[in-house]
Amino acid sequence: MKRTLPAIATACTLAFVPAALAQTPPGVLVVGQIAEPQSLDPHAVTAVNDFRILVNIYDGLVRFADGTLEVEPSLAEEWQISEDGLTYTFQLREGVEFHDGTPFNAEAVVFNFERMLDEQHPQHDTGPFPLSFFFSAVEDVTALDDYTVEFSLNEPFAPFMSNLAYPTGLIVSPSAVEEHGADFGRNPAGTGAYRFQEWVGNQRVVVTRNDDYWGGAPQPEAVVFRPITDANTRVAEMLSGGLDIMVEVPPDAMADFRNAPDFEVHEQAGPHVWFLILNMREGPFTDQRIRQAANYAIDKESLVTNVLQGTAEIAAGPIAPAFAWAYNEELVPYPYDPDRARELLEEAGYDGEEITFYVTEGGSGMLDPVAMGTAIQADLAEIGMNVSIQTYEWNTFLNEVNAGLEGRADMAQMSWMTNDPDTLPFLTLRTEAFPEDGGFNSGYYSNEEVDTILQQARISTEPEERAALYRQVQEIVVEDAPWVFVANWVQGAVTTQQVSNFALQPSFFLMLHDVKKQ
Repeated sequence: MKRTLPAIATACTLAFVPAALAQTPPGVLVVGQIAEPQSLDPHAVTAVNDFRILVNIYDGLVRFADGTLEVEPSLAEEWQISEDGLTYTFQLREGVEFHDGTPFNAEAVVFNFERMLDEQHPQHDTGPFPLSFFFSAVEDVTALDDYTVEFSLNEPFAPFMSNLAYPTGLIVSPSAVEEHGADFGRNPAGTGAYRFQEWVGNQRVVVTRNDDYWGGAPQPEAVVFRPITDANTRVAEMLSGGLDIMVEVPPDAMADFRNAPDFEVHEQAGPHVWFLILNMREGPFTDQRIRQAANYAIDKESLVTNVLQGTAEIAAGPIAPAFAWAYNEELVPYPYDPDRARELLEEAGYDGEEITFYVTEGGSGMLDPVAMGTAIQADLAEIGMNVSIQTYEWNTFLNEVNAGLEGRADMAQMSWMTNDPDTLPFLTLRTEAFPEDGGFNSGYYSNEEVDTILQQARISTEPEERAALYRQVQEIVVEDAPWVFVANWVQGAVTTQQVSNFALQPSFFLMLHDVKKQ
């Protein structure tokens, strides 16, 4: 069932006259995003930029509790886990409908997971589903009755509940998928606090209040997500009154907003890693000494202090310190040591071969990528590395990098914001996660010991054992240096004084159900 947007539609449209003259309409939250979404199908996307919209349209069986990465009930009211860790049984919330008027029930849950995991499912071709890795341990999903669903796993899988809380676990309307097929990502229907209204390319995504939301209707009548890729333009829009909320505030604007009486600055640490992927299949970075040289050559303290202006900390390895229980406190970041870098280049016989470096204009968690890319290029030039930058718009950049660097580039920027210490190494550092196998190991790193340890960690039911295994992985990966480890971000957002009950989440999602606007 489709709803029409009442008088608010005119207000939303009028808000998009030249933005410097605009004020946001009453009853409408206008959010400045960093890029156009790729899709509004939660099973088909990987970027936090998209997730910030999706978590307001859809619900999962579980979700992260406010201000934490701990799991709490959502569409599932309770659950039981068998002693052997192989069976998860969920009791579902009754009386919930999807936005198209069809019922949410156990069969809908089965449809969602079979669509992603079963290549024979009639809607599997509406993918691809790049993060279906999250549920690779699921052997079978069964509706025991209308409101009870059972997941059978082929082995214990420690991150399972956390992965269900991630946007890949959001539940979509089976009827809407069947109706729209591959175009479902442009015609989404979930059970969330807001219903999809329209998507105007490169201008806005509009969602309207779900008055029938099981968790209580939100206060704003609508939310407008505006893609504004240029950081300076995003800041100007915020200052001029064209936005109510701005995410991923440029570091050099944070101080100005802190000192401005009409705005409130929000900050929140989370599990974020910003790094450079190095191509280990071809080119200079096939040599470990050259990879280590790049790590020594880049002045990460200067990047964090001068470019990012204190909005991040130096990264020591592939797992963020926000996962305190699994983080290896003994790791020391590669120091800035250009002399050691030159020695390694000389040992490796590097002869000035050109290095192609992919940089993005902006994207989810990418901080200030152009300025960072330029500074990195200068640092590498200081030790004699010949780096050529190629810059791309975010979604084009993702397509290029996720396809693998072979035949494309020697080095690429990347950032990940994750829900579990398993996620980033499992999807990006395993041999079986090469792009041709559906993973995100775009630099083709391969170490059998790392593969084995990661597998052990995800099936261990003992937290202390899991933590020890992740610490071991960090040590090996840092020595192998498949990446240049650069920064861990403290995210920032700005709201106007008219906005209340807003909080950033360690998940990096944008939860707007409780947000109000005067």
